[in-house]
Amino acid sequence: MPNEQSPRRILVVEDEALVAMLVEDALLDGGFEVIGPARTVAQALELLAAERPAAAVLDLNLAGESSVAVADALAARGVPFVVATGYGAAGLPQGHRDVPVLPKPYDPMDLTTVLERLCASGR
Repeated sequence: MPNEQSPRRILVVEDEALVAMLVEDALLDGGFEVIGPARTVAQALELLAAERPAAAVLDLNLAGESSVAVADALAARGVPFVVATGYGAAGLPQGHRDVPVLPKPYDPMDLTTVLERLCASGR
């Protein structure tokens, strides 16, 4: 059973180690707590089963593996998320076209701004 949601805990799903570190640093600097980072779909789903984040940052392509299953799991649990991708909004899977997108490379301030909004609204 997932733990109760913390208002500032963010699940990070990113396979690139350097990008994951930069995201983690930006989130910590912004006053968030970090869950992960998960580098595979399996890791992300395990973390999501163990804990309910306030929001998530999701890379759509994890070393060639699609993370649509993670997006679906987040949506099913009502966890808002932002997609960080080099593919832009055109790469969003069906059913997730309304999710905010940050095209890579993005400014860490843009990331924290989007997450602030998601955490405040629950969407």
